[in-house]
Amino acid sequence: MRINLVRCIALSALLLVIRQGVHAQWVQSNGPYGGTILALAAKDDLVFAGTDGAGVFLSADNGINWRAVNTGLTSLTVYSLAVSGDNLFAGTHLGVFLSTDNGANWSRVSSGINSLSASGFPISQLAVSGSNIFAVTMGEIFHSTNNGASWTQVNSRLSIPSVQSLAVSGGNLFAGTGREGVSLSTDNGTTWTKINSGLTDSTITSLAVNGNNLFAGTFSGGIFLSTNDGTSWTQINSGCTDSTISFLVASESNLFAGTYGDGVFLSTDNGSSWTRVNSGLTDLFINSLAVSGNNLFAGSDEDGVFLSSDNGTTWTSVNSGLVNFQNYCFVVSGNNLFAGADKGRIYLSTDNGTSWVNVYSDPSNATIMSLAVNGSKLFAGSAGRIFLSSDNGTSWTRSDCTGLIRTFAVIGDNLFVGTHDHGVFLSIDDGTSWEAVNTGLGSTKIRTLAASGNDLFAGTWDGGIFLSADTGTSWNEVNSGLPPDVIVFSLAVSGSNLFAGTSDGLFLSTDNGTSWDSVNSGLGTARVSSFTSRGDSLYAGTNNGVYLTTDNGTTWDAINAGLPHTDVGSLAISGNCLFAGVTGCGIWQLPVSDATTVEYQTTPSKRRTERQAVSGNSLYLANGKRFSLQKHMAAKPMSTHLLFGEGYNKGRFTLPEQRNWYEK
Repeated sequence: MRINLVRCIALSALLLVIRQGVHAQWVQSNGPYGGTILALAAKDDLVFAGTDGAGVFLSADNGINWRAVNTGLTSLTVYSLAVSGDNLFAGTHLGVFLSTDNGANWSRVSSGINSLSASGFPISQLAVSGSNIFAVTMGEIFHSTNNGASWTQVNSRLSIPSVQSLAVSGGNLFAGTGREGVSLSTDNGTTWTKINSGLTDSTITSLAVNGNNLFAGTFSGGIFLSTNDGTSWTQINSGCTDSTISFLVASESNLFAGTYGDGVFLSTDNGSSWTRVNSGLTDLFINSLAVSGNNLFAGSDEDGVFLSSDNGTTWTSVNSGLVNFQNYCFVVSGNNLFAGADKGRIYLSTDNGTSWVNVYSDPSNATIMSLAVNGSKLFAGSAGRIFLSSDNGTSWTRSDCTGLIRTFAVIGDNLFVGTHDHGVFLSIDDGTSWEAVNTGLGSTKIRTLAASGNDLFAGTWDGGIFLSADTGTSWNEVNSGLPPDVIVFSLAVSGSNLFAGTSDGLFLSTDNGTSWDSVNSGLGTARVSSFTSRGDSLYAGTNNGVYLTTDNGTTWDAINAGLPHTDVGSLAISGNCLFAGVTGCGIWQLPVSDATTVEYQTTPSKRRTERQAVSGNSLYLANGKRFSLQKHMAAKPMSTHLLFGEGYNKGRFTLPEQRNWYEK
């Protein structure tokens, strides 16, 4: 009896774990890679990249492969990096972070800077000189002598305002400002002297030291050289055709200048002459440069990191694993999966995420907020612009429409767009011309559109949901059952059901919007921002991850095993995979083709049936445990429920196909 009681307790505990849900594991899509690189730093054979929203990445093989190293880094936009011995510092919106193990773990070290960093002002510059560390935020300089444990402000806005760059040479600390040129301190920032004789541009964007030479890059005056610690300056722009300098770095006798629009320039004679060295650079907007041995790395504004091993003569994109872009929308057209992203980028995968290519870059850099397909035509929307491709992204034409394009809907030959502040527009000529169709629409702040047959639904920011049954000619409010002034983030049609993700949870209408009921069981307070469906499976992307329902929203199950974090803004199903755009972490995918019904016991007397996803020969639990499909070599299969036994702690799912599963 005692043994049976122990077995029952163990069985109940194990079955409670199983109740969390059994699903395939999310894996990161093989790209798109690259994105905005704000800072670079080299330490021995390691190279670190600070990104715009994805934290810090580390490469130990000269950029061939990258991996995120963000444990403890609570602010993932990294503006500056600096190395001091075994210490790596990162400047963020939340102050300075320190890692003593090459980025594996981070801790915040911002005592004394908290008042400014707490207000959202980033640490824009870091500089190291021996045990002295300097940080710039909001134009102010802070000094630490104890690896960031405490900081002291060492300048006044009145003496040297708006500091934008720092450089250290021996006991000299140089500060480049946004309005008053260069200042020098010989006492670690306690006192400052302006040193601008010969400087014709007082907006300093970068400083670099090479031996006895001090170089200053400016916003509009190009590059200046001082050979006497800034006492006097000489302009040195011969051959440098871009006067806007973003970054300077020296490597032995070579001086490199990154520009904002003209790539990289090289001087081998202390700036007397310059040569443009851009072969292989696909992004000419350079935010940062770093030298590691014989390798020169360039961090670009959109295309990630580039490597040159021949002093800039040739460049190679080195971004594998560096996922650093924000995906806002998907659309599927046959075997083609398109992803809209920030920086005006549209990416295409024709092989279920194995590879991606950039098929469009909007020169305005406006975020691609929405995508739609109508037959062979692909539409993309951004801020006041709509782009059309009829050849899967090979070529594009542009039309203009008022407002930020948040969403598309298609009914026959009618193409609708919902805008952020100008309502709904209709085009009957593939976007060549547009007409506002807002009669009866109680709000012009459109967040989402959805078509169901000939009916068009509009979800708004401050007016709930509206229905048009006449292609936008007139609209009627359909909010019965919805809270007042609810924000509607997303709409989805699944058969005869209409789902609405709102600021007050998820709602379902089975009568074309006439009435609404809350359907949040399992969702909690998650905000649903996207939907996608296949068959009887409806997936919801939320700020708490991805959820699945197979019973029209009556119950929802989280399917988040493997996701780096759970803010999911976009979803799509292409081929055999579910794709998710995860904030700051690019695109992730989950196999869904082998979904099957599993019946198992939740207590000795209760059984539960769920539809679960199988990945190849593996079945995953939400807590990370994996079950592997094997032949059952002992007895014949048992009835269709889950049993756990003693000994090797095996768990068996006997599926309708009589397949057996064993815990790995």
